[in-house]
Amino acid sequence: MSGAGYFLYFAFGSNLLKERLQLNNPSAVFHSVARLEGYVLQFGLWGENVITRWNGGVATIEECPDGEVWGVVWKMANEDIASLDKQESVDKGVYSPMEVTVKTDTGPLLCRTYKMNNFRPCAPSPQYKEVICLGAQQNRLPEYYIKKLQAVETNYYTGPSILDDIKNHKN
Repeated sequence: MSGAGYFLYFAFGSNLLKERLQLNNPSAVFHSVARLEGYVLQFGLWGENVITRWNGGVATIEECPDGEVWGVVWKMANEDIASLDKQESVDKGVYSPMEVTVKTDTGPLLCRTYKMNNFRPCAPSPQYKEVICLGAQQNRLPEYYIKKLQAVETNYYTGPSILDDIKNHKN
């Protein structure tokens, strides 16, 4: 997974979008599109009465024998493990880091990824869903998978979100 000062990170949620990931992890460089077998993508919260920066459920993976989750493998500097863990709220027990083997066009890769603790289903905000869909399109995930993401029901939240920060950061 790591060597020569970098590690591989499998992103399946908002970190599919390069501009989102690079807000806190500027070393991230696209490595490949990948598929994680035996899991499904879910949206939710990590407990009761939780308020998120995204104003709704956020992505996680759950074991499912017939499932698959498409995402992006990012090559990142080892120094960014701490900022990535902080972004994923590992210190607060929201997500736990784990190693997964993903399939790519050039073979399997061992990657770091994150799984939510104490998962409770909750619809994502439209802004969160938009970031995931933009990232899926930006990185050319399979068309059927993009359509599946676009079909996810949201909670219809209309206020400010991290998407505003991403858009402002680009300008």
